[in-house]
Amino acid sequence: MRVGLTLYGDIDERSGGFRYDRKLLEGLRAAGDTVELVELPWRRYPRGLLDNVSPRLRNRLDVDVDVMLQDELAHPSLLRANRQLPYPIVSIVHHLRASESRRLSPLYRAVERRYLGTVDGAVCNSTTTRDVVTGLGVDPESTVVAPPAGDQFDPDLDDGTIEHRAQERPLRVVFVGNVTPRKGLKTLVEGLSTADADAELTVVGRSADEGYAETVRHCIHREGLADRVDLAGELADGELATVLRSSHVLAVPSRYEGFGIVYLEGMGFGLPAVASRAGGATDVVTDGETGVLVDPEDSAAIARALTRFDADRDRLASMGKAARRRYESHPDWRETTARVRGLLESVAAPGVVT
Repeated sequence: MRVGLTLYGDIDERSGGFRYDRKLLEGLRAAGDTVELVELPWRRYPRGLLDNVSPRLRNRLDVDVDVMLQDELAHPSLLRANRQLPYPIVSIVHHLRASESRRLSPLYRAVERRYLGTVDGAVCNSTTTRDVVTGLGVDPESTVVAPPAGDQFDPDLDDGTIEHRAQERPLRVVFVGNVTPRKGLKTLVEGLSTADADAELTVVGRSADEGYAETVRHCIHREGLADRVDLAGELADGELATVLRSSHVLAVPSRYEGFGIVYLEGMGFGLPAVASRAGGATDVVTDGETGVLVDPEDSAAIARALTRFDADRDRLASMGKAARRRYESHPDWRETTARVRGLLESVAAPGVVT
């Protein structure tokens, strides 16, 4: 097949969504498909909507393909153009804004519904995401759930290592993600402050919202946690792997995640997760088995989870081993690519050689 892939920005960006797109591109090419990459200028939401009156955008999308994949993140720019394109379109949906509780959620829902009405199929990273997509009018038969693999590090780890680490003190908690309101870091800090636990927190990620980052720093100092919270910033892969290997628990209590690949990557290191039950984390984290699910912004529930992890180290070890087994059973990128390729074949123009 001749496949196109349209996205905002540079495909070499480090976020989980871009990594998904890169691995998919590599997998399709390995399967013998040609893939033409269409990188559009990164847009804020209002500016993206203005692209719909730009003839330059329409010309950029004029490529000779059998089927076009579009990263849904670029949807504001594609509402009008999609109706004029000559090829079938499959959207890669990582995270819809309509999924979140926002002041502008009704607007986002209307725009995303209209965008999804212009595509012929949707690749969804979780069953939760598929539920949102079909709720916006996409035929379930035109969707496929193709979760990302969590093999960015693929550490060599055995049960003995997890058991030994679980007895070490203090309890080492790690947060991995951009420092933005959606990721719930302030709620995690508040939970740590009231937990009856000898626990330390390492925060890995860039301050994508400086105002919110300052609020988090103020909370850390107000609660007297300056000596227990390390704001490590963005780390190279090797440094992040070292932090994950030495930690006990991964805690990212996001308000919403389309999938939450960070939980799966933590499980590769035998880390049970503290995650929000809102969104796709429930596809990965089994409450009480591979982690603990809490309601969004429930700092008291986080405090209880950390207290129990610290008090019951045998349970910590057991959940760490279960988390590792969950990681090992997860589909790899070959299976994910095969699922996507099957959907592309079903919507590609008749007579296409695959």
